Amino acid sequence: MIQHSKSSEEQAVMNAAYAACAAVRTAPKACGVDNLETVVVTGEDKDRITAEMRRLGEKNNAPFFLRDASNVDKSQAVILAGVSEDRRGLNELCGLCHFEDCTACEEANGCCIHNYLDLGIALGSAVSLLADRRIDTRIMFTIGQAAASLGLIPGHPVIMGIPLSVSGKSPFFDRG
Repeated sequence: MIQHSKSSEEQAVMNAAYAACAAVRTAPKACGVDNLETVVVTGEDKDRITAEMRRLGEKNNAPFFLRDASNVDKSQAVILAGVSEDRRGLNELCGLCHFEDCTACEEANGCCIHNYLDLGIALGSAVSLLADRRIDTRIMFTIGQAAASLGLIPGHPVIMGIPLSVSGKSPFFDRG
């Protein structure tokens, strides 16, 4: 059997994407609470995300959305990592949200910092694994904005995206 590089590279990207999702799941979480969800996106669904990135970029006069959409067009897959906005119940022991307690935070529609710390740690774990597998990546909030706008991870309104690419030169490097 002969397997050409394009097929091997596509398989490497998908295997790495699945492993990165496992890295998100197993990353340390504050209070042992896991509010994260991941999705691997390819093909037409990836195209829906880039179309929404372009729509948001044009609507908000934000050219970096258009630039990022072009980068995602050149990627073989995208990992979405989303977090819910549940509170940890640490109340006055924490206060990192700048509210008196978790109830006050929730009433003011504030954000529990622990969710976002968990997301950041998990993203770092995922891109570290991807780098070890020589997959080119970049963490993009623009992908997450488009994915959230499309409702791709229900119950997880804060989403970040990681495009994955194997090519002769990273499409995420010279982004001018």
